[in-house]
Amino acid sequence: MEFTTLIKNRRSSNLFLEGVDIPDRDLEEIFQVVKYAPSAFNLQHAHYIVVKDAAVKNKVYEAAFKQYKIQSASAVIAVLGNREAYRDAGKIHEGLMSLGVIDKQEYDMTVASIQSFYEERGETFMQEEAIRNASLSAMMFMLAAKDKGWDTCPMIGFDPEALRQELKIPDPYVPAMLIAIGKENSTKARPRGYRKPVAEFVSYNQFQ
Repeated sequence: MEFTTLIKNRRSSNLFLEGVDIPDRDLEEIFQVVKYAPSAFNLQHAHYIVVKDAAVKNKVYEAAFKQYKIQSASAVIAVLGNREAYRDAGKIHEGLMSLGVIDKQEYDMTVASIQSFYEERGETFMQEEAIRNASLSAMMFMLAAKDKGWDTCPMIGFDPEALRQELKIPDPYVPAMLIAIGKENSTKARPRGYRKPVAEFVSYNQFQ
């Protein structure tokens, strides 16, 4: 799909056609695109849990305050961010050193600077970074899904601790959002909501 058309066609779907299976192959192809999402220092903070099993999906439904879209969706996906992604800096950057793009000295300096950058800013910053970078990845997921013909809805209405327990999410991963995915029931689709004119949300050089 042409990019501008793709963006305009992507919308949050609140009701999906029931009984539609999403093939694992489609999900794999979506995630093959998602892996190119930007992240701070290329740390790739995001982790996804795809829930298709009916029993597990029902547990997520309960944790998400019984929102019906979860039951009608083909799958529900938990998007997590890793607060301690900076600890993987060495593993992520060693490929560049192996290829000769950077030498050992530059590698050591890069890893040390990334680790100190996070550690000096503390837990609150790490939490914010986890959610921020997971959200960038999640937007890529929704666009890639639409390009494959699947509709999505990002969701923040859930109990994070209940979700953590039901999906066995370990610390230091932070639930950033849920994404319901499926085929929209277009017979009950609402018109797109109001969108601000550009002049209402864009300023130049200073806030206006």
